[in-house]
Amino acid sequence: MNKACPDPIEPDAPSEYPPKLAAIVALFEGLPEDEKRETLISYADQSGRCAPAEGESFDLEDIRKDEECTDTVGIFLRVEANRHVHFKVSLGPQVQILTKAMTSILCKGLDGATIETVLEVPADFVPRIVGGQLVRVRSQTVYYVLTRMKSACRAFLNRERAAVSAES
Repeated sequence: MNKACPDPIEPDAPSEYPPKLAAIVALFEGLPEDEKRETLISYADQSGRCAPAEGESFDLEDIRKDEECTDTVGIFLRVEANRHVHFKVSLGPQVQILTKAMTSILCKGLDGATIETVLEVPADFVPRIVGGQLVRVRSQTVYYVLTRMKSACRAFLNRERAAVSAES
């Protein structure tokens, strides 16, 4: 079952999320529970598309295995001159389906947002996408990738500040 992820619906109201993420949240909110699960599986099936390509360069690479995750996860961050970010994520073979799905959702949903916007994204969208039951059962897993992406943004900003301080 490797069907394409449905196209997100553009939300009507302004959102506290970047537009692409808001559209994905709106898509999931319009689905019944069984279709949410199927759509999460579709996103998980496409998580390989979020992996960095051979020879691709990044401003920050953070590859590690944390206690909260079953395998190694690599977060790759590229920041454009206008401070818009692009993430790639590498996932080990033991990473759970829900983590794979959230990886695809976040790579698509945060793509092109500013680094400051990513840092301000509230995590309250997660239950709206995966449903309350999965959040309770897999609480660490569903927030893991977002936490790592925000951590990469903070590390980039710290490195940038240190470089500016060194120049002064």
